[in-house]
Amino acid sequence: MTRATAVRAVLAVAVLLVSVFITLTMSPRLGLDLQGGTRIVLQARDTATVEADRETTDRTLEVLRQRIDSLGVSEPTLTRSGEDRIIVELPDVQDPRQAAEVIGRTAQLTFHAVEGPGTEKPEEKTPDGKTPDGEPSDGKSPDGEPSDGKTPDPDTVPDPDRLTLPDEQGRLLALGEPRLSGAGVEDAKAAFDAQGGAGWAVSLEFRKGAGQDWKKLTGEAACHPAGDDRRRVAIVLDEKVISSPQVDPSVGCRAGLPSGATQITGSFSADEARDLALLVKGGALPVPVEIVEQRTVGPTLGAAAIDASAQAALIGAAATALFITVVYRLFGALAAVALGAYGLISYAALVALGVTLTLPGLAGFVLAIGMAVDANVLVFERAREECADRPKRSLRSALTTGFQKAWSAVADSNATTLIAAGLLFFLGSGPVKGFGVTLAIGVAASMFSALVIARALTEIAANSRFVGDYRNVNGIARPGAVRTWLVRKDPKLFRNPARWLVVSAALVAVAVAGIVVRGVDLGVEFTGGRLVEYSTSRPVDVETARDSIAAAGFGDAEVTTAGDGDLSVRTGKLDNDGEHALRAALAEEGGETTKVRDELIGPSLGDELRRNALIALGVAVAVQLAYLAVRFRWTFAVACVVAMAHDVILVVGAFAWLGRPVDGIFLAALLTVIGYSVNDSVVVFDRVRELWGANRRTPLDTIARRAVLQTVPRTVNTGMGALFILVALAVLGGDSLADFALALLIGIVVGTWSSVFTAVPGALALERSAKAPPPPAPGKGKGTPRGKARATRRDPLDNGARV
Repeated sequence: MTRATAVRAVLAVAVLLVSVFITLTMSPRLGLDLQGGTRIVLQARDTATVEADRETTDRTLEVLRQRIDSLGVSEPTLTRSGEDRIIVELPDVQDPRQAAEVIGRTAQLTFHAVEGPGTEKPEEKTPDGKTPDGEPSDGKSPDGEPSDGKTPDPDTVPDPDRLTLPDEQGRLLALGEPRLSGAGVEDAKAAFDAQGGAGWAVSLEFRKGAGQDWKKLTGEAACHPAGDDRRRVAIVLDEKVISSPQVDPSVGCRAGLPSGATQITGSFSADEARDLALLVKGGALPVPVEIVEQRTVGPTLGAAAIDASAQAALIGAAATALFITVVYRLFGALAAVALGAYGLISYAALVALGVTLTLPGLAGFVLAIGMAVDANVLVFERAREECADRPKRSLRSALTTGFQKAWSAVADSNATTLIAAGLLFFLGSGPVKGFGVTLAIGVAASMFSALVIARALTEIAANSRFVGDYRNVNGIARPGAVRTWLVRKDPKLFRNPARWLVVSAALVAVAVAGIVVRGVDLGVEFTGGRLVEYSTSRPVDVETARDSIAAAGFGDAEVTTAGDGDLSVRTGKLDNDGEHALRAALAEEGGETTKVRDELIGPSLGDELRRNALIALGVAVAVQLAYLAVRFRWTFAVACVVAMAHDVILVVGAFAWLGRPVDGIFLAALLTVIGYSVNDSVVVFDRVRELWGANRRTPLDTIARRAVLQTVPRTVNTGMGALFILVALAVLGGDSLADFALALLIGIVVGTWSSVFTAVPGALALERSAKAPPPPAPGKGKGTPRGKARATRRDPLDNGARV
């Protein structure tokens, strides 16, 4: 065992031990779509005097935290997103009406003097000067006298331009200007007054300056007789009087109530007193907020998604391990061991970093298992080529050269996947960000498992005489069946490359026709509205459910089936009370009705998400083009991007023809397809560059044919590993993951096609008009004198001796 192998082995063991420790001692942080609960996104809005910037949003968040903490929700999470958004996560909350109502009270809390009974706003007059109910519009009876038989006191008649609001019993009150705001409230507590016999009451404490204002306000009210409306003080929140208590008769005129001695009494229940205290204490928001997104996931859906993903991971990983073991024999089995280590390391990294594991993130974790074999396949195929070119070469030497020559393709292909993951994180929203993080961690863990763990295992095995002598055992000493068949047939793939471009153009035309004719079914995430999925105890067909919902006043609702007999209802604007009524209408036909999931997206957020999706796709194309232009010739870069656009159009067109929804999770799948497509093309062009540099006088179409034939085994073997996982997700993942898996299945198939029959023919067509010389031969570069190659790097196992 060489020193390098020993170092890799020790490092691998250390990382695995740490990963095992983390796995056994720490628990993953599950997102609400896996553990169940409600997620609300709030948008802070500017007012005439206050701008909704980072500072005011942070202050608003703290006020909301006080409100939500008082709801008794277990471990709520509030975080600021960007400059002016707040994300509220409420685990285990299935009916968000109370939370949304408390959060939605967005206006500032204010305290007003009551100036007397209020009056209705002037009503519309009929041509004869009467109101629609036939009464004179001046408020008098038909004989000209006041309608109540009393002459109003001019001192008690309020200004009709004053703020007029109904009190708790519905009586109109004319209110004066705000005398102080909720910002002056220090604390508000609900308590039961057993000694005084007042029952439940709310005690108020004000800050120093606000306490004096409160004392003055109550002192002025105390100057009016008991029972007079003007002896009341109105507490107003969101243009609604939440309390309007009378000042106690014991309080003298101008004396007022001191801060610590203020108590609001009434016929409160315990819950009413707590709610009032909560609103008074947490009512002062620096800026108003609007609910732009609300998602609710039932606990059974999250548990089912975890179980389905775990089954898909086990079945897919077992199938992938079996496949690479059959193809690469002993070394394939060792790669399968490294694949298991990859799963452990990536899971431990997710837990240790505190990454919130969402449903798309869980799917990304499962998908990365299938993609993790890519680096091993690249290395093993290069080692097979070395053994085929030099049959007398030692197995260890061929393996070492395979790792060296595969490094360029491994680095480039993983870099393109990391670019896609970064775009998902920075341009995605909600759970899609979790997919980007999981994918990036998966790429890093797969690199470690392939280049450290798998290399250490295979190098130790290669040193064994038994493994070296029995070529059918190790799996790389003999070429594979696919490569042997292709070399024997030697198909002239690119004798006329234009025909492949015509086929690709025809496929794109079919996809575009689907987009134009059938249209793209944008999910509620991109259009705005509400999508609710229900499970009923009795089977209900779609027509019956649609009739019941229409009879309840929701005639524009779209009803479809979802999952195992569940019903999916999609509407435009629908508040929480409307959703409750809709569920009640379904319950009349289906018995006990349970909400499985609930998504509410405001129209402004829908427009923003749709715009961000297009930006993400545009940035993905631009960034991949820039990276490829730096790493390869511009002709290769443009051909890669054309193939990538070809794949995106085909996937979107397939979803249009199939009538499947296009939502945020589909966007995550589409960006992953972009990374996968570029990954495949990079491997092919990396080989073209290598062969062309070594054979500068050989026609490029011949070089391209050789490169494709040499890389097809890698493309097929890597694709099979991902396909096993995706088929398992599509079959076992249910509706939550079926569309995600379907998009990736289509993407991998068309990506494999385009990397060979779109990207390569496109590059050949561009090279005919390009004037750039062929790439330098291996070992040559800038600074090397003409005709003199750099010294070739010696094989680490070659001591230089010759006979």
